[in-house]
Amino acid sequence: MPTFTALPTDIVQAYRAGAPDAFGNPPERHISNGSGNPCRHCLRDVPKGAEMLVLAHKPFDGEHPYAEVGPIFLCADACTRGGGADLPPILTTSPDYLLKGYGADDRIVYGTGAITPTPDIADRIASIFNDPRIAYIHVRSARNNCYQARIDRTP
Repeated sequence: MPTFTALPTDIVQAYRAGAPDAFGNPPERHISNGSGNPCRHCLRDVPKGAEMLVLAHKPFDGEHPYAEVGPIFLCADACTRGGGADLPPILTTSPDYLLKGYGADDRIVYGTGAITPTPDIADRIASIFNDPRIAYIHVRSARNNCYQARIDRTP
């Protein structure tokens, strides 16, 4: 069974303390409208009326052609890190998502990327992980390409 992995707490705490984002800018502070603001740490929508951070994040180490950068939301206040075997709440609010497999070298494994209807996510994950070249999967917005979460193989 795969494991959904949220952003590490130490990285999120640094952003909350004003650490620069992937472009060297401080995170922006906004108020959530309660819908469509998925926190990449608790893997839930930022509650309506709550302060949130908006910033550019690169979910890769180093710089290379496949190290995509994009906007993400985070709860501005402390939240419990999400993740685990169950589909996170932030992956139930859209009709579909983009899933892509990556190798241990952090490069996309071509042929694994697909817009996947939400009810088919578990089957698509299993299909991607059938390829032994896959080290992990990224879930992104099918409409805006925003990074949502990482999926790791369960040891």
